[in-house]
Order: sequence, then C-alpha cells, then structure tokens
Amino acid sequence: MASTALEIIAFTVSISGWLLVSSTVPTDYWKVSTNDGTVITTATFWANLWKTCVTDSTGVSSCKDFPSMLALDGYIQACRGLMIAAVSLGFFGSIIALFGMKCTKVGGSEQAKAKIACLAGVVFILSGLCSMTGCSLYANKITTEFFDPLFVDQKMGYAYNGPTSVMSSRTKYPGGGDIKTTNPSKQFDKNAYV
Repeated sequence: MASTALEIIAFTVSISGWLLVSSTVPTDYWKVSTNDGTVITTATFWANLWKTCVTDSTGVSSCKDFPSMLALDGYIQACRGLMIAAVSLGFFGSIIALFGMKCTKVGGSEQAKAKIACLAGVVFILSGLCSMTGCSLYANKITTEFFDPLFVDQKMGYAYNGPTSVMSSRTKYPGGGDIKTTNPSKQFDKNAYV
C-alpha cells in the first residue's frame, strides 16, 4: 500500500513538473533589458525563444518573430530543441507511467508493470535533464553577455521565467526517481527491472 501511495505522489509531482515546463516554453519574458546605469528608461527590450520585443514608456509593445530557424543563434536553436524535447518526453512519460502504476488495470502482470514504471521514471528523468540543460544554456548565454566588458549591445538580465523553468525541471527528478524505484512485490529477484 505504501508503494502505491508513493507511486501516486511521484506521478503527481512528475505531472506537475511537466505542466510547469510546458507553461514555461511559450512565456514572453525569458530575458529583459537591464536599467543599470541609465537615468531615464524609455524602452524595455525583452525576448523569449520565439520572438524579440520592445515596450515603450507608454506600455505599447512591438514584437518581431525570429525570421528563420537557420538565422538564429545556436544557443536559441539548442534551447528550443531541448525544451520541446522535454515537453514531449514528459507527455510520453506520463502516458507510460499510467500503464505502469499498480493502481491501474492496464499493463499486464506485476513484473511487466514494474518494467513499465521503470521506463516511465527514466523518461521523466530524461525530460528533466532536457529542460534543465536548455534553461541552463540560455542562462549561461545571458550571464556571459552581461559580464563581458567587450559586449556592446543592450545588456539583458534574467526575467522571472528562468527560476520557474529550472525549478519545474527539478521536480521531475524525485518524481521520476520514485516511479522508477518503487518496490515490486517480493517474489521478483534482482533482475526484475532488466
């Protein structure tokens, strides 16, 4: 009974992490221009994975979508790919986890359910790794440009989106790990997950 409760809690935590990563991808403020050293700010520049925008002092925004996938910087292409992979893996991990949970009638015997649950845990962990790597790559680029004294363009800082995406990817590790390591019944030997 305790392992069933652990599976349900791990599944809930993993689904919440997947939902947070899914809601992070389309948000607008991945990076925002800084006001450091300026007396009067007339415009705020901000960008995400899909477009770059400017908002003037009256609150009117003007956005421009990135024109071409091939014309993008490499870190944005990599971050896009990793975040989309994280969302896709999280979706498939949740479907696989439903088949491997003890409280569902689908999935076959207890041994088959244990293997399916292990696979779901691995998929959730891979999803968390993809989202954390994508967010870390984007944050590294912002930090590198911000502290580079030779960088002459507009300095950008973190927006509220960065910590949210990193924390949402971290919720997948305990959830995926708990789904992967739930104890099968005692009748299986050490190779039950192989």
